[in-house]
Order: sequence, then C-alpha cells, then structure tokens
Amino acid sequence: MRIIFFGTSAFAVPSLEALVAAGHTVAACVTQPDRPRGRGLVLEPSPVKQAAVRLGLPLLQPAHPSAGELAGASADVGVLASYGQLIHRDVLELPAHGILGVHPSLLPKYRGAAPVAWALLRGEARTGVTIYRLVEALDAGPMFAQHAVAIEPGEDAGQLTDRLAKLGAQELVRTLEVISRGTAEPRAQDETQATLAPKLSKVQGVIDWEQPAAAIERLIRATVPWPGAVAGWQGVPLKIWAAQAVGGDARGAAAGTVVEVAPEQLLVATGKGVLAIREVQRPGRRRVSVRDFLAGHAVSVGDMFSHA
Repeated sequence: MRIIFFGTSAFAVPSLEALVAAGHTVAACVTQPDRPRGRGLVLEPSPVKQAAVRLGLPLLQPAHPSAGELAGASADVGVLASYGQLIHRDVLELPAHGILGVHPSLLPKYRGAAPVAWALLRGEARTGVTIYRLVEALDAGPMFAQHAVAIEPGEDAGQLTDRLAKLGAQELVRTLEVISRGTAEPRAQDETQATLAPKLSKVQGVIDWEQPAAAIERLIRATVPWPGAVAGWQGVPLKIWAAQAVGGDARGAAAGTVVEVAPEQLLVATGKGVLAIREVQRPGRRRVSVRDFLAGHAVSVGDMFSHA
C-alpha cells in the first residue's frame, strides 16, 4: 500500500521501520519542524526525521499539514504515531482508507498526549496498544485492533513506551494486511468508558512527601524521562529517577525524613510507608546511583527532603 506517515517522537520510529520492512511504500513522511534544543538552542531533527533520512524516504516538515501539499502522494492509507498535532478533516479524508492511529493505551481509556504516564499514575495493572481510524475528535475513532500487556513491576514510562512502540508496530502491520484484504471490521469505542490523559506539567512532578510511598513511586515511574519527579534537597531541586515503596518502618518520623542511609539506597518516610530512593540527579549533573551520590554528599538519618 502507498502510505503517508505522520510521526515525530521516538515512539513512532518502530512503526515507520515496520512499514518499510513489510514492503509498503511510504510516499511521504511528515514530521514536525526541527526544534531548538539545549542551552545553545541548536535546531535538532525529530527522531522520525532522522529515521526517514536513514531510510531514504520523502520527507515533509510543514508547520501545519494540508491536503494540497499531500495530495500528490496518492496514498491508499495514512498512519499517525505520536505526531504531536491534530489533523484537519481535509487531510483525514485524503487517503482512500483514512488515517490509522497507533496509540499506546487500551482505548477509550487514556485518550490524549500522555497515556503511558497516566496508566502508571493510576496504578493500572495492564495497558496496551490500539490501532484505530482517526476522526476529528481526539483519539475517538473506530478501532481495528488492540493488544493488552501487563505493566511490569518497577517499569517506568520510558521503558513502557519503548515496549509499546514495538508492539504497536507489529499490530499496525497486521491491521494493514487485514485492510488490504478487504476484511477489516472496525468497532466503535464505548464513550462511557473514555478517560483523558493530558500532557504532564513540571508542577505535577513535584513530590509531596505526605502522599503514600506507593503513590510517590508511581509518580516517579510516570515522569521518567519527562518532566521528572523532583524533591527539595539542601536548597536545590533533586530529580529522583528510580525509587520503590518498601515495607520499612518510618519509626514515627515526619514525612520526607531520611530514616536510613544504606550503601545502595536512601530510605525516606512518607505519609504512609517508606520510599527507597536509588537513582538521583542534581541540577546540571548526570543521573547517578545513590551509591555514587553518597560518595560526594554527606547524608544522615534525620535529614529532610522538602517540596522542590
């Protein structure tokens, strides 16, 4: 099939690679314009642009894609995966079979920009991917395929997103095979079960030590790699990359108090239970294990974490 592909982030790359490997023709690869990154604000290409260049695919980077500039692709179907922008009706109607979305949740749950993060925040035991046809309403179109998976203990949003990206690519190729045979039977989503998953803000990553340890662990996992979970430490924001709620004794200590300093972890009292911190990052520094952090910072029982 001739395909117009819309994608920007690393989540979309396995789907693009799978389309090429399966023998489909990517007539146009549409990605967001290069964005300034880092302290030097150097323009950086998206992961999808980098993949398209490597694969030798026709590349477009419009600020807003239009039917006029895409009509020449003569596409049978469109595919969208983590593009980062809503698609207008004239573009949705351009390919003969519409545009398929690759979404990392079990729709209609967690429609929106951050489905993986919200699944972790809410403590879901499982999630998955959905292949569906795009409509003008957000992530609301009829579904062709779903594949559910268990969320692994300790898995963070970055790790889970990578796993779902590969799974979504597999389901996408299978769905296109069914569509090409003319046997696809999409089913409507149950609107009564719909939930939203908006993009997280930096404020949401600030740790409230009065919360239970299990909830703080979920927050940390949900915010890796962005926006990050942050706590105040000796007057500076300390990003916490890895932690686990453990069955320790807070010994009546106030929430945020260090109750034990071990070689590989800091045990901190919370509103309910104890959190074992294992990886951290100071501003402007690299991510390190607690062992490496302790090598350069004196931490004692009774020291306090605060809100960032």
